[in-house]
Amino acid sequence: MSGFTLIEVLLATAIFAVISLASFSVLDGVIKTKDGVESKQAQLNEIQRAWLIIERDLLQIAWRSMRVEGESPSTNYLYASQDSYDDSDQWLSFVRAGWSNPNLVLPRSDLQAVAYRIKEENFQRLHFNFVDAVVGEEPKIRELIKGVEQMQVQYYVDNKWQEQLPTGAWPAAIDFKLTIKGVGEVNRKFIIAEKPSPITQKQNERSNDGNDQPENREQQNTNTGEALP
Repeated sequence: MSGFTLIEVLLATAIFAVISLASFSVLDGVIKTKDGVESKQAQLNEIQRAWLIIERDLLQIAWRSMRVEGESPSTNYLYASQDSYDDSDQWLSFVRAGWSNPNLVLPRSDLQAVAYRIKEENFQRLHFNFVDAVVGEEPKIRELIKGVEQMQVQYYVDNKWQEQLPTGAWPAAIDFKLTIKGVGEVNRKFIIAEKPSPITQKQNERSNDGNDQPENREQQNTNTGEALP
């Protein structure tokens, strides 16, 4: 009987090892590619979801001034970074309508103060239960996109894009530009509805004046806001 020589066995083992290593390398590459694709897809989903949320808010933007950090109501309807807000240096805030409150079950109006900001490289949406939040009231925070390094906002006013919104101006559109790690710059332009009828705190008695306590807001009729032109 003849058998395999030691050299033949070693050669076969070496060939098998090379094939196994190559197969493992291919499999590892496929897994890494799959993970990378899924990660990018998840990031793109985050971005798309953020755009949809911003669009939903801007479609229901209200012509209603609000208090910023407990200060007196401003004549602006959109507030940007230069107006100061919290400890974030990049943000945009405004009031939107259409916040569901069936049969006024909750002690609040259907108006909602919302803000978008970058905090520790996270793009966040904030909202308060009351339009004119008292000083120190903590907002509800929702993380939208991770790894955001910068946010730039431009406003289309007087047939041109401007980085600063003129006092009391109502833009026809807003351009959001985000710089995201691993993606680069992404931007989206949102059309703003025509200037709606003004909303005052008299017309919406559940919108607090910023000095009331939350539990007393429902019973009080605030008169801090004046009717807008």
